[in-house]
Amino acid sequence: MPFEVGDIVEGTVLNITDFGAFIKLPEGKTGLVHISEVANTYVKNIRDFLKENDRVKVKILSMEPNGKISLSIKKAMPQKTPKEKDFAWQNSRNNNNSSFEEKLLKFLKDSDERQQQLRKHLDSKRRNTSYRRSNGY
Repeated sequence: MPFEVGDIVEGTVLNITDFGAFIKLPEGKTGLVHISEVANTYVKNIRDFLKENDRVKVKILSMEPNGKISLSIKKAMPQKTPKEKDFAWQNSRNNNNSSFEEKLLKFLKDSDERQQQLRKHLDSKRRNTSYRRSNGY
C-alpha cells in the first residue's frame, strides 16, 4: 500500500537520537520525526515521550526524491476545535478545589522564593565585581 504526503500511518520507533526518532513505516521504509514534531509542548528530552519499539501514528510531511521521509507525531493527533479547548480549560479550572485565597497564598509564596533567589544571585555578582575592581582586574 503506497503512501503519500499528508497520509497518517502507523509505525514503530526504531531508534532515538537527540534530534529526533527514526520510525519504521509500512513497506519497510524509514522516516524521521524531528524533536520539534514529537509533541505540542516543548520537548527537551525526546526519551521522555518515546521509547524504542513504541507504536506511533505519524503524518507524512514530505518525501524527498533521495528517499528521506519527514514525519510528525503531533500533526497526526486529532486537533481540538477552539470550543473544545475552551471547554477543557474551564473543566480544568472547575476541577481544581483550591479557593482563590489558597491560590493567592501559593502565588505569593512562590513569588517571594523566586525574588530571594534572584537577590542572592545578584548579590553574589556584585561581590565578585567589587573583588575584581579592588585587585585591578
